[in-house]
Amino acid sequence: MQSQMRHKTSIKSLAAALLLVAAPLAAQDYPAREIRALCNYSAGSGADVIVRFYSDRLAKLTGKPVIVENRVGANGALATDALAKSRPDGHTILITPASSTIASAPYLFKNLPFDTEKDFAAVTTIASLSFTIMVDASKPINSIDELVAQLKAKPNNGFYGTTNNTGVIAAELFKTRFGLRTTYVPYKQNVEALTGLLLGQLDFLTFDATWASAQAKGGKVRILAATATKRSVALPGVPTLTELGYGGNDVSPWWGVVVAAGTPKPVVDRLAAWFNQITAAEDTKQFLANSAFDPFPGSPEQMQSLLKSDAQRWKRYVELAKIEPQ
Repeated sequence: MQSQMRHKTSIKSLAAALLLVAAPLAAQDYPAREIRALCNYSAGSGADVIVRFYSDRLAKLTGKPVIVENRVGANGALATDALAKSRPDGHTILITPASSTIASAPYLFKNLPFDTEKDFAAVTTIASLSFTIMVDASKPINSIDELVAQLKAKPNNGFYGTTNNTGVIAAELFKTRFGLRTTYVPYKQNVEALTGLLLGQLDFLTFDATWASAQAKGGKVRILAATATKRSVALPGVPTLTELGYGGNDVSPWWGVVVAAGTPKPVVDRLAAWFNQITAAEDTKQFLANSAFDPFPGSPEQMQSLLKSDAQRWKRYVELAKIEPQ
């Protein structure tokens, strides 16, 4: 019996030793093939722009192709689920507004196909940005007060559209502040929501500053306010709700990189180093500024801690906005 126990102990010790050796080797060989970068949202969206930029830079650092795959639907949950079910080897990554697609997800959906606390490993934060409230530029609405007046004059206070969790929270907090009952109309594609606005089917949209600024430059929409507490460098003429006296809630999601839980720590650390190198580059800083983002580098440990604290913050926002999980 003692001989068998010693034999089992030896096997366990050998397995542990092999794992210790395998981890550094995994990092040395990583990446062994192309990397798949999942994107929660559609091609051409603000999310897609940042995913493709970082994927292009990552490919140059790794010497391997980084293929962007848009998994659109369920307010970003489809791509997140695809990552959760991927092999934990670092060859599938998710570049995402993690504060909304991961931290807030348990409070927005009744039946998630993944566990936000157990299925993912944080790599690093990369950027943050504000959300905006925008209207059809052809309409005579030039301020938040004018938008609220128009909404209150409509039966059930009209309609709004967005394609993501953060947009819903921003709009619902806005509604709560003004006592509105405006109906949320979900969309899968940003362009579909924009079409709804321009056709008069919607009264306003809530989208990230990246996509919103591009539409405003094209003359299609007018941005009335931003939802962060500080003005965006890229939108110096757009006041925040806080500045206008309607604040109290900082809706400024942050972006990060995640991999499947169980990915070897040396691989996670190598990815974090690469992404922080990209974020620190001058061309990246210029890109982020032009896209209404602020650089937000970090570490796996910092991002993991932020995911936990943000989960509580977004839970509070969801409760305050009285959002019913879908």
